Amino acid sequence: MALMPVKFDLAKRVKLAQGLWLLYWLCVMAGILVFSMGIFFKIELRKRSEMMDNNESHFVPNLLILVGLAACGINAFGGKVCHDSLDTAKFTKWKPMLKSYMVGCVVFSIALFVTALLCFLMQISLHFALTDGLKNGMKYYKDTDTPGRCFMKRTLDMTQIEFRCCGNNNYKDWFEIQWISNRYLDFGNEDVKARIQSNVEGKYLMESVPFSCCNPGSPRPCIQHHLTNNSAHYSYDHHTEDLNIWTRGCREALVSYYGGMMNSIGAFVLLFIIMQGSATVGLQYLTTSLETLTDPENPESESEGWLLEKSVTETLSSIMAKIKTLGKGSQVQEGDAQPTAAS
Repeated sequence: MALMPVKFDLAKRVKLAQGLWLLYWLCVMAGILVFSMGIFFKIELRKRSEMMDNNESHFVPNLLILVGLAACGINAFGGKVCHDSLDTAKFTKWKPMLKSYMVGCVVFSIALFVTALLCFLMQISLHFALTDGLKNGMKYYKDTDTPGRCFMKRTLDMTQIEFRCCGNNNYKDWFEIQWISNRYLDFGNEDVKARIQSNVEGKYLMESVPFSCCNPGSPRPCIQHHLTNNSAHYSYDHHTEDLNIWTRGCREALVSYYGGMMNSIGAFVLLFIIMQGSATVGLQYLTTSLETLTDPENPESESEGWLLEKSVTETLSSIMAKIKTLGKGSQVQEGDAQPTAAS
């Protein structure tokens, strides 16, 4: 017995075909949007690739680009089938490939779901990539004369200004590294000598942060040096007073930015799955209603469409039987090949 049968007449078939044609072209537009989102996200990752520990994060935008292109082709084909469905001569040429197309649509919907899932899960890998990437980037901040690292200072400064953040976890991360190049240090100065000699690794460490950590909205001139020394500044207490530098870490800011982007993309892809599934179900009803016309010579005759020709249990049993048959067929072929090889 057919699953979820529906009676159709000519008017219903025409409305269904027209509605599906519109839905398929909406899916094409959605595919273009997914493709554009993938391009945009890839560009955003490229902008800050120097601050990421690996390039694995580009897998998701690449997948979005591929899925977007596939969606355009698959749904454009579906729209063409719906357009030709009411012309018997044109529809006949599409009938042999419709079953394969339906299977392809189901597989594509599964691929869309996997893509949406990866969009939500990518935040975890992005968190680890930024943790190590920002840590290494801060170490290279001073290497403005080193090939391959000369733009790190600019990248970090622009990131801290744009995202209103400072350091990796917070502004105190800058206290643990030498972020001023030796070429700008006066080694004849006693304070400089003392700081370098007091450090085991011979680094010039300060309780200071780069200018890009300053909050321009603060009413007080930026205090970026001697941040924990209350006596170095008038009317200042770093324990109680709100610092006029950004206290949020850049890792948290970037993960929040990219995470919000990926959540939005993932939610849109889930909505796209609903549109794609609705179009596939509608096309199944349309094709079955055209195949069951009571009078094939009369387009105005009634017909019946269904979601599945048999019940779900019978359909699954039929699929499993076909898989077993294919498995036995391959075993027989292997058994025939062995005696041939022995002879």
